[in-house]
Amino acid sequence: MLVVSSREVAENFEKQNKHVMEAIRELETSVENPTNLFIPSTYKDSYGREQKEYLLTRDGFTLLAMGFTGKKALDWKLRYIEAFNKMEETIKNNQIITNNLSPELQVLINLELKQKELETAISNNQKEIQNMREVIKLDTTSWRKDTSELINKIALKIGGFEHIKDVREESYKLLDDRMGVSLGIRLTNKRRRMADEGVSKSKRDKLNYLDIIAEDKKLIEGYVAIIKEMAIKYGVA
Repeated sequence: MLVVSSREVAENFEKQNKHVMEAIRELETSVENPTNLFIPSTYKDSYGREQKEYLLTRDGFTLLAMGFTGKKALDWKLRYIEAFNKMEETIKNNQIITNNLSPELQVLINLELKQKELETAISNNQKEIQNMREVIKLDTTSWRKDTSELINKIALKIGGFEHIKDVREESYKLLDDRMGVSLGIRLTNKRRRMADEGVSKSKRDKLNYLDIIAEDKKLIEGYVAIIKEMAIKYGVA
């Protein structure tokens, strides 16, 4: 949760912390769930003594500041409106120069940036969770289609579709090593048998490693497991 302390608010608005805390206590009696706005806390002063303060969420900070009166507060409110008119574009590029802004706006803008970062992180996590779900649900039912989609994602992650061949070769080598087989030898033998059976050369040439894997349940299971591992390794899950 993003918060700002009542001491920071007091300093920025040129008020005493105890007066800011009094204003917060008054607001606490008027809202249904004040802990979503104001969080009681403590800090240690320069003498090492524990003192009381509040931590304000973004909504709590806005509610409190909007209730302040006087020229200082009025200036802040006007700049608050002005800042929001400009903030949308500048936050997009995450390039906000705060040196020339008032302390109030610096606090506000920093809160907005942190909120945006948090929302982005949540969105990224949701995408990662969804990707992980897609990998976990991969089974031997539609394994050819599902593994192909993951291989495409891996290729894109490492540079583009031109890497699909490299990713496939890596997966086949891992399958050979793990299962103690040679897909190449099996493919050659399969083509020879097809030739003996009178199958045309064009059909024999279309045969590939996936066709060999499809003939052996254990190879299918091993191949699916390897693609899952590769998806995690390359960060697409």
